[in-house]
Amino acid sequence: MIHPVIMAGGTGSRLWPLSRQLNPKQFLKLTDERLSMLQMTVARLDGMAAADPLLICNEEHRFLAAEQMRQSGFDDARIVLEPCGRNTAPAIALAALQIVKELGDDDEDPLMLVLAADHLIKDVAAFQAGVSRAVPLAQQGRLVTFGIVPGHPETGYGYIHRGSELAPGCFAVDSFVEKPDLDTARTYLASGDYLWNSGMFLFGARRYLKELGKHRPDILAICRAAVDDASQDLHFTRINASVFADCPEDSIDYAVMEKTSDAAVVSLDAGWSDIGSWSALWEVSEKDDRDNSFSGDVIAHETSSTLVRADSRLVATVGVEDLVIIETKDALLVAHKDKVQDVKKVVETIRNDGRHEHMNHREVYRPWGVYDSIDSGKRYQVKRITVKPGAKLSVQMHHHRAEHWIVVSGTAQVTNGEKTYLVTENQSTYIPVGQVHSLENPGVIDLELIEVQSGSYLGEDDIVRFEDLYGRT
Repeated sequence: MIHPVIMAGGTGSRLWPLSRQLNPKQFLKLTDERLSMLQMTVARLDGMAAADPLLICNEEHRFLAAEQMRQSGFDDARIVLEPCGRNTAPAIALAALQIVKELGDDDEDPLMLVLAADHLIKDVAAFQAGVSRAVPLAQQGRLVTFGIVPGHPETGYGYIHRGSELAPGCFAVDSFVEKPDLDTARTYLASGDYLWNSGMFLFGARRYLKELGKHRPDILAICRAAVDDASQDLHFTRINASVFADCPEDSIDYAVMEKTSDAAVVSLDAGWSDIGSWSALWEVSEKDDRDNSFSGDVIAHETSSTLVRADSRLVATVGVEDLVIIETKDALLVAHKDKVQDVKKVVETIRNDGRHEHMNHREVYRPWGVYDSIDSGKRYQVKRITVKPGAKLSVQMHHHRAEHWIVVSGTAQVTNGEKTYLVTENQSTYIPVGQVHSLENPGVIDLELIEVQSGSYLGEDDIVRFEDLYGRT
């Protein structure tokens, strides 16, 4: 039995404006119209002798991760909340400790398949075959990584220099190599002895902890203490934040894989990409006869080798080539394909200027549904709110704003001070400043309403929660 561990942290700033801090690329439908990157990662486990996946994700993404796992058939998904980012070595240690803790004193060492939630693998059968080849090595105590057969001289990935062959397609690791310059990458490609470092692994949970304790005992000690004092919140496992905050930051490559004498690599040719930039997405996307990849409402004239994603309106191009054009409701990116690595600098500027476009989209997902900020001014804000059947917003109060609710469809059950009543289609109600209130959908269809906020301060942090189904009080 393999225990999949899916690393679902990170912000994906190179894919702005689609990827945002509160809705990063692993939760987006980048290469599939139906499934997010996380859901595709889960789907490629189908047919394997595997336990339910364990997710490691950030606190701020917990409800988004839980909802996407629910849509994938895991109503009570196991999700470990990482209080703060400390890179992959501690994150994988948290997962290993949690798996060992759940299984108890079983003599066998459970095999962990560590996957990133934001990778694309087109050939699922080849991926699963690679995992099968890695299992005997992991059972022998090897720490196995998966090396991607390079298709071109890539300077954006680290490389693995393979050593002696251990089994067909399986090799000892001679060395890990940093991202090379173009000439060096060409040399690696020509030699046939180098593989791209995918960041996917298979090894025994206890075996990994033993190697981590050997090479980075400080990381292991803090992770162990943080997991020992973890708590359950709904189906989330909350690691002790104050303990984990003292954990050093390090990657699994630096902390363990480059130091262990038992590293192995399995060669994998499965249409892999980490979708690390807009140009990488263009490369793996289906294209027309002029090498264009279009999504959404796009009209193109004399356009070639261009990626366009139009989310909310018509995008027209005339006489352009080698561009990336990404349109969302609140931002537009136009970049040359050769310069897309610098998108993260735009995100840094947005953050440093005190703007908000790096944080979230106009549409914001909550555990109870979604809201879209339609319009705003100095003392008002208009939102379109959708509440799922049976869902309820927290019992709350605002110090600085009043709210008007107009029901568009469905039925709302409103608590307004001491009164509780129903508001149906084309009816409205008013929530004064300072009034304790809540909103619930008692029906079997979505509740849609328009909320008009007015007041001196309209920020999302002007919420005092008294009761909450989702543990946010």
